[in-house]
Amino acid sequence: MRVMTVMLGAVLALSVCAACGQGRECDVAEAPLTTAGDVCPRFGVSTPGGPDATVEHRAVVGTVGRPPEVEMWFVDFASPPPIGALETVRARGAEPVVTWEPWRALGPDRYDRDAFPMEQIAAGVHDDHLYRWADELRDWGGTVYLRFAHEPNGDWYPWSPAGGTSPETYVAAWRHVHELFRVKAAHNVKWVWTVNVPHPGSSPIGPLFPGAGYVDVVGVDGYNWGTTREWSRWQSPVELFDRTLEEVGRIAPGLPVAVTEVASAEAGGSKAQWIGDLVDYLDSREEVSAFVWFDHLKETDWRLASSPASATAAADAMSREHRAR
Repeated sequence: MRVMTVMLGAVLALSVCAACGQGRECDVAEAPLTTAGDVCPRFGVSTPGGPDATVEHRAVVGTVGRPPEVEMWFVDFASPPPIGALETVRARGAEPVVTWEPWRALGPDRYDRDAFPMEQIAAGVHDDHLYRWADELRDWGGTVYLRFAHEPNGDWYPWSPAGGTSPETYVAAWRHVHELFRVKAAHNVKWVWTVNVPHPGSSPIGPLFPGAGYVDVVGVDGYNWGTTREWSRWQSPVELFDRTLEEVGRIAPGLPVAVTEVASAEAGGSKAQWIGDLVDYLDSREEVSAFVWFDHLKETDWRLASSPASATAAADAMSREHRAR
């Protein structure tokens, strides 16, 4: 996520989720992101320091009252495969989602945007580096969800049409990386293609879809910016996600969906109410397998514990008792 111009096994007993779509039965057990339908969406988190930031992880657990079942973090293209972080996530019993960004990190919020053009990736210029990732992730052996080149429909990344990358080049690069991993038999790597909810100036998402054979999970990112910006307003979870979930359902029918980044600001409404509404809404969407709360203090305080009321709401909304009553 960047500032925009506008905008997871033992099986537990079946139970009825809160607001799980006309009282549909859904299993509250941990399950892969590729499992949706009768499984309530798993709770995930992203924190600034990633899996190795144990203090951040403990803070989330302390707020919610249980560990997240999914952990998502960001890795720049130039970095080596994050095997240590993957081990940390596996030891916690969670599912790892690695957001792999095709640029080079230079420091906090500083990037070389031109280091790895999608044209070069598609043409095989960086295949040696890709082979390393494929080999090491395959040899690690656990399931890893690779969220490559996310939010291409936005206007803040160089791998987007707005950043100068055509949809055809984006798809060619995605398919090239996917095929290289397939050749290296890295079948434990699952592919998450992620779009952002639309905003004025965003690109159509259909032409950016790599194809069903190249995607295992469709990701959707969305933030309720509230009144933190001149261009923003308070949006309910339904307002924020309905249109995009319906659209990706048409573009990629049958594929599970994970809300791979979500959070709300405090300004403009009740964040505490919004958190409860979000969980109830996502529980009602049978295609949604997981959601990942963006627990960062960044453009605004997105954290679940940004206020005592929000922290209390998060603990209630995401408890198993609440979601299995």
